[in-house]
Amino acid sequence: MPEIVVATGNPHKVEEIRAIFARERVEGVRLVGLDEVPGGPFGEPEETGKTFEDNATIKAMTYAKATGRLCLADDSGLEVDALGGRPGVISSHYCTDGYASELSREDRDRRNNERVLRELDGVVFGRRAARFVCVMVLAHPARGRLKTTRGVFEGRIGEPGEVPRGANGFGYDPLFLLPPDFARTSAEMTADEKNAKSHRGAAAKAMAAWLRGAKL
Repeated sequence: MPEIVVATGNPHKVEEIRAIFARERVEGVRLVGLDEVPGGPFGEPEETGKTFEDNATIKAMTYAKATGRLCLADDSGLEVDALGGRPGVISSHYCTDGYASELSREDRDRRNNERVLRELDGVVFGRRAARFVCVMVLAHPARGRLKTTRGVFEGRIGEPGEVPRGANGFGYDPLFLLPPDFARTSAEMTADEKNAKSHRGAAAKAMAAWLRGAKL
């Protein structure tokens, strides 16, 4: 059975992708985390790309060569229209202007959220449109990039006092209000709902569809 390494240090992403592939009935493929691959730990590559696709490719190719295995990586982030598309590709390190820090993931998420809310101060709710974007890349250590998929999840950033809210997500999920009524955040979705509707869910579903007919 071919193994695909889910090339991320974020355990939430590994869980989400595994759940989506199971729901989409991808048979004959086993997903493993980086922590399950002999020879680790593997250092994180520097994400120098200007787009989500650039960074997903960097991660997938770097880990494929390091592990000698098929690797699936994604790059995702938040685009806020009123901020000119920021945080974009530096979403995970927005509070430090894109530079890696020694902050814990929880502290980094909190500070990222605080910065977005601060920069949107005074922007009316109707102009707080935003979207999560995910680009997923599957790479082979010798054959290079095999497949690229993309998913988008539209919504709005809530206003202080109504957000942050919810305990089921991570990153910017507690700020992100869902259409059509914008009554709850993506951090208030169940895991099944999120996997069915989210940006990562859409990208993973498209990757799963391709894998069902692929010869790896």
